[in-house]
Amino acid sequence: MNRKPKHFIPNIITLANMFLGFLAIGIILKGDPLKAGVFVMIASMLDVFDGKIARMLGIASRFGMEFDSMADTVSFCVVPSVLIYSLYVDGLHPLIGLLIAFMPLMFGTIRLAKYNIDQDSGFSKSYTEGLTTPISAITLFAYLYFNHEVHGDYGDPRTALMLVAAISILMVSPIHFAKFPLLSFSSGRNNSILLAIFLISVIGILWFRGLFLFPVTLLYIGWNIIHWLANSQKTNIQSKINT
Repeated sequence: MNRKPKHFIPNIITLANMFLGFLAIGIILKGDPLKAGVFVMIASMLDVFDGKIARMLGIASRFGMEFDSMADTVSFCVVPSVLIYSLYVDGLHPLIGLLIAFMPLMFGTIRLAKYNIDQDSGFSKSYTEGLTTPISAITLFAYLYFNHEVHGDYGDPRTALMLVAAISILMVSPIHFAKFPLLSFSSGRNNSILLAIFLISVIGILWFRGLFLFPVTLLYIGWNIIHWLANSQKTNIQSKINT
């Protein structure tokens, strides 16, 4: 049986995500990382919608999931590694610079592999374990934008490398991070709150650009870490009471 055209819609979106990542790599190598960040952020939006569209159309597949991971590897793992190597490792020993620049790619692919294994379990969760690769990539570019707005440069390399190490570890951590909300205010209170925060953040980013994006990403990461630690503490206390 021939597949209907709708079966190709999510894969075309995934392919566009990959192509934008490929463009971002070329633009970074040509010396314009600010423009590359725009392509990465567009790719992250496409990454949100390809899976949602596939599930909405009832055509989610193993191929689609694996293809999406390949696209994410390019756009959100390779691109950040190229960015770090191009901007922040000058002055370091070449081997050390390569290893640090390799971290987003290494930890990002591990995170994507773990995500695919979790999907195989068949359980739907309202969170992801570990920081997602799109948020990790956006955080690095947000640092870039923030410093360009404030100082007119790409930021202190030492701070950038510490940020790289932190988000790389967070990608493979057990910390729970809230998923992207459903685009509906009738999908529950928590989803409505997350959706409202997301829409406000988009407006803030469009208005204030680099000055707003980096604080928003740090706030998202920090809030989820604190929320996870608080819930873990409650769980430990409850288990001690039960025993």
